[in-house]
Amino acid sequence: MRTTLDLPEKLVDEALKWSNQRTKTGVIVTALEEYVRKKKISAIREFKGKVDLDIELDSLRKR
Repeated sequence: MRTTLDLPEKLVDEALKWSNQRTKTGVIVTALEEYVRKKKISAIREFKGKVDLDIELDSLRKR
């Protein structure tokens, strides 16, 4: 998808310097993937301690 963005040049240049990407598109795609990954992890962490399972872990581990 083509999109026109007005991004701070210094920020994009710094991202290019720190990332392993060679293009501005690669930097933006990587940044978006990282953002989505962190949001998913954050959403999963909200469930910590909220799910009560009566499962015997030893039987799942086939011990």
